[in-house]
Amino acid sequence: MKSLLAILALLAAAPLVAQDRPTPPAEQPAADEGLTGSVSDESDWQDLGIAIPGFATDADVATPASSGGTAALGKELARVITSDLRDNGLFLPVGPDVLPQPTYPEITAPAFPTWKSRNADMLVHGYVQGMADGRLTVGCYLYDVALQSELVRGGWVVTPADWRRAAHKCADLVYSRLSGESPFFDSKIAYIAETGPKDHRVKRLAIMDSDGANHRFITSGAAMALTPRYSPDYSKLLYLSYLNGNPRIFVYDIGTGTQRLVAQSSNPTFAPRWSPDGKTILYSMAIAGNTDIYRVSTMGGAVTRLTDGPGIDIGGSFSPDGSRIVFESDRSGSQQVYMMNADGTDQRRITFFGGRAATPEWSPRGDQIAFTHMVGNFRIAVMSPSGDNLRYLTNSWQDEAPTWAPNGRIIQFFRTERNTGRTGLYQVDLTGRNLRRLKTPVDASDPAWGPVLP
Repeated sequence: MKSLLAILALLAAAPLVAQDRPTPPAEQPAADEGLTGSVSDESDWQDLGIAIPGFATDADVATPASSGGTAALGKELARVITSDLRDNGLFLPVGPDVLPQPTYPEITAPAFPTWKSRNADMLVHGYVQGMADGRLTVGCYLYDVALQSELVRGGWVVTPADWRRAAHKCADLVYSRLSGESPFFDSKIAYIAETGPKDHRVKRLAIMDSDGANHRFITSGAAMALTPRYSPDYSKLLYLSYLNGNPRIFVYDIGTGTQRLVAQSSNPTFAPRWSPDGKTILYSMAIAGNTDIYRVSTMGGAVTRLTDGPGIDIGGSFSPDGSRIVFESDRSGSQQVYMMNADGTDQRRITFFGGRAATPEWSPRGDQIAFTHMVGNFRIAVMSPSGDNLRYLTNSWQDEAPTWAPNGRIIQFFRTERNTGRTGLYQVDLTGRNLRRLKTPVDASDPAWGPVLP
């Protein structure tokens, strides 16, 4: 294995460098310290008790990432990992604030009897080191306490500004190893930030980490922003802008902060969406009272109309392989979900379970479609692509606009409060049992979950 310094020299320009086998501390016998917290001993993997003490450091050095240096940062890393694993609803993690702090040598030589006596099924150990160039090296280890064995390890080199990404990567590593699912913590969320009175709302485009950290506004609010979506490679944001009643579709480059106009019209325009290959964009446009779905290159140019019937066709979402599009239409007399091929052929209705159905979004796995079902209240529901196997995930007054986590296991949506009209972002897993609100500095709507970051 190459030395860590050699790897760093080769990858010095990368903002976040993944290393499958980080250089561990020297292995030494660990002291048997007491555990002040306790965790569950449920045998089901979905109730695994995971102990996550503070990450150790070989030398407490100053870093812009923490006012307390790398030692304090070690606890912050563990807190973020604990929060990630707790909030997804599958595990029962106990964090560093009620656990003993391991020493640096203990990272690779855990005191297994101590953790076992306190009913910890799994143990996450880690370390953080300050480097000469100011960057940080973060190592993460997952241990099976009963077997007294290492299950997986990972390591990352980050700038101080990106320390939270290392924590999310560690949480992703643990989550994937224990659940067999794809990761999703190291991802971003875009949404529409809303302020002002009901009759004069200011709607700005905003982005943040999957846990709500590192929040920032992208647009000023001078023009109304709507329905953002991340590009498949995460590098860009697609959104709709209304200025003086004129709709325009923009692609915003996250890296450069610049944006490019893709399409504009004097006709009402709705819901732009990427194709899976990032080469084309779907959107809906109303002409003479008839709303149809159109396709245009991401570079702009000629437009192709995919639907051509009476009524309102809106909100196309591609299947992961790009072969089909799910959309909503009222051509049958009420809003329902329809399916068609990517070229617009073979259009057919797939929802027949009563009420109205809108805002369909295809899962990244391709096995389910999330949508808003309106029978009295607005509820988030999922179904198979055939329209069968309807399941409700929420039961509130007004939940709508679902968007999928990158791994297809969790859905985000926005909820409107009945009495106040205020809106906020929520997440729910596919069981429907683990619901939580995602904090935002202002009211929030139209969420869009981006892919896992490289």
